[in-house]
Amino acid sequence: MPEWTSVADTYLHPATLPVLSVSPLALTVPGRPLDLEVRVSAPLTGTDLPVILFSHGHGGAYGLSSLDGYLPLAKVWAARGFVVIQPNHLSAPRLSRQVANEPGAPLFWRSRVQDMTAVLNRLDEIVQAVPQLAGRVDRSKVAVAGHSLGSFTGELLLGATVTDPDTGEEVNALDSRITQGVLLGAVGRGGEAFNGHRSAAVPVFRSTDFTTMTTPALIVAGDKDDSQHWTTMGPDWHADPYHLAPAPKTLLTVFGGEHLLGGIQGHDSTETTDESPDRVAAIAELTAAYLRTAFNPADNTWQTAQDALTTGPNALGRIESKR
Repeated sequence: MPEWTSVADTYLHPATLPVLSVSPLALTVPGRPLDLEVRVSAPLTGTDLPVILFSHGHGGAYGLSSLDGYLPLAKVWAARGFVVIQPNHLSAPRLSRQVANEPGAPLFWRSRVQDMTAVLNRLDEIVQAVPQLAGRVDRSKVAVAGHSLGSFTGELLLGATVTDPDTGEEVNALDSRITQGVLLGAVGRGGEAFNGHRSAAVPVFRSTDFTTMTTPALIVAGDKDDSQHWTTMGPDWHADPYHLAPAPKTLLTVFGGEHLLGGIQGHDSTETTDESPDRVAAIAELTAAYLRTAFNPADNTWQTAQDALTTGPNALGRIESKR
């Protein structure tokens, strides 16, 4: 980890360490209509590397809403000392024609959780497929991260519960192997607050219950992320996992951030309405710093990042925490 000053501009443009990226690695999963493909990114050097398992969103971008998206985050996380594993969910636009008639289409919200569980169940197999990772991965340190619909996947793995609208079954997908979370542009509360003009299309969101989401997590919400299609609550809805879930939780409110938070999916995505490389860089560095300190409390990277990026007249966001 390079030494940075507390000057935000210096922090946002450090020397980038080289990373390796392998894609696709294919896993045959019983009952899944297509192989589960993943991308693995990691630093070229270092040992005892924690794992970030990332769930992509459900946007319309053919490549970016898939294992090939979100590289503005994944490449920084890898450079900062993490093994980043990005599954290609069945909801990826590039797969839509192949799976349009499969149960769970088009969101595949339950399949997404199963994808993440399959990756954890077969983590040794994935690591063995990348010879450069031999002996370098700390399997006891696993975080889940996700954006938009991917955040909903993360919420379930962190302990939130929902009722399956098709079966009436309560779904509890808490995975104790995951000990940290990062939720970006997260899905908020259900109930009467889930009242936007497209809310009927995703009835499962109406039952989201955060009171059981006990795993520690960082929630990243843009203060301009007004998802009227889901709710009339305004941007505060995306901070619900912080406010409604039990401690410990941390909230990063990103100034000026809309739903793609400056372009985390990919800087050139036409879906990005608030394109800002500096905003993306700040989010990448802050989320990496949060996880570094969460997994190693002796590492002061989280405090350093906060000092650089969330204080002073040029702050890119604000932090609040509950313990």
